[in-house]
Amino acid sequence: MSDKHPEETEHPQLSRRKLVKYAGVGATLAAASPLVGAGAAWADEDRRPDEHDKPDRGNSKNRVWRAGDHHIHSEYSGEFDTTKSPIVFHKGADAVYPIVTNAIMAKNFGLTWAMCTDHGGPTHSKVNIEQAYPDLLRSRKLVPEVLQFWGMEFDAPSLDHHTLMIPRHDDEAKQLFELESRFAKYDAFPTDPARDTEARMVEFLKVARGMPHKPLVIAHHASRSAPGLGVYGQDTPREFRNGNNAAPDVYIGFEGAPGHQAGPLNGGARGGYGNHPTYGGFDQMTARVGGLWDSLLGEGRRWWITATSDSHVHWSRGGSDFWPGEYSKTYVHARQDYGDIMDGLRNGRIWVTTGDLIRSLDVTATSQGKTAEVGETITVSRRNRTDVEIEIKFRPLNGVNGNGERPEVRRVDLIVGQITGPSASLDADTNPTTKVVARFGPRDWRRQGEDYVIRHTLRNVEADTYARVRGTSTDETEPLADGLESPWDDLWFYSNPVFVHVR
Repeated sequence: MSDKHPEETEHPQLSRRKLVKYAGVGATLAAASPLVGAGAAWADEDRRPDEHDKPDRGNSKNRVWRAGDHHIHSEYSGEFDTTKSPIVFHKGADAVYPIVTNAIMAKNFGLTWAMCTDHGGPTHSKVNIEQAYPDLLRSRKLVPEVLQFWGMEFDAPSLDHHTLMIPRHDDEAKQLFELESRFAKYDAFPTDPARDTEARMVEFLKVARGMPHKPLVIAHHASRSAPGLGVYGQDTPREFRNGNNAAPDVYIGFEGAPGHQAGPLNGGARGGYGNHPTYGGFDQMTARVGGLWDSLLGEGRRWWITATSDSHVHWSRGGSDFWPGEYSKTYVHARQDYGDIMDGLRNGRIWVTTGDLIRSLDVTATSQGKTAEVGETITVSRRNRTDVEIEIKFRPLNGVNGNGERPEVRRVDLIVGQITGPSASLDADTNPTTKVVARFGPRDWRRQGEDYVIRHTLRNVEADTYARVRGTSTDETEPLADGLESPWDDLWFYSNPVFVHVR
């Protein structure tokens, strides 16, 4: 087993005053970028670019938990003047920070990979390839410590926004241009209603899956338009299933914890969820035990959750956002390599946290001499005793978080559900077999070096099963609907599942 501890790099925290001041540094650095040269800037120059998209899946050497964020906005989330011909794009109308500023702040808050995902719009595919991409290349050169992916916040046909993450290779800009110009529902001008259908979304996913360099697609703020609990808006269980069926290795999940978590600090809704709230900062599709996420997992789908900033404007400047990594982090078990980061995301080697509640999390299932970790599967035989040992290992924060505090874990929950196969209904959003099977408090875990360890035995596992873990700084048995409480007082972490196959 490889060492899964996160990189123990010191990331000195900036004061709030310096953070506000620092937000303008990127423009100066971007303007100075010709001084550092042009062209592609590869973070490890001894490798050819295309090698980054070819991870060695059998080699876990140098894999550790690496924090990142795949949903960040830059000044290229702007506005379009369609009264002009050709259409004129204006930077900074929605999000305000240069790409390099986001990278600087990501580095400061402990991220080692990140991705700007700017809004589309009429002819935005040209803006991306002609204006934004050269700035990304400069940012890669200026902040090489952060692997900076290329992609966008995709205007998904018939759905709300999605991450479209492009693998890093020589033609990454052309690949995004092809997908955005062909399939983004708002890229055409005048608007083409034929682009905004579920059939078009499925076509997009099939084309993406057939590409030599497969992208990743992850749904954003999936329930932000939902009017109630279990009543969905733009994103529906049916569309998730149809998309995942079309491209299971491309369409891989949704944000468990959406961005805009700083909304309450300026009197707004957490996550921007003004219709129906988040729960402990997490989308209802994730937070409800036995809900939609568990329904998808119960079909055997490899459907993962992430946590992002959706950074547009920092809360200290009147926005609803934290900097990348300041509050939400998505940890991927990978080498510091573009291809391996994407491989980790694609295969579910992921856990997420808010407020730096913890800095490392491992969930391991062991039975009959076999072991599986997050995103993996162990196969056990019915002929032998089918007890499954679950080990949960987490590491508390060493130091303080972005709010100057050192949060403490009050409880850890082990959640287990059965895998019963495809649902009879594409609209299904429950898994009645999924339960919290054990809750653990500080008296239930023991210290092992820098980690805390919990062990629990699942007795006589006779059906295909998955196990996942969550933890909290609160005393809430289940996450409560969010109001205007400070997000720093309501922290959670979630693992993705480990699977047990019984034959």
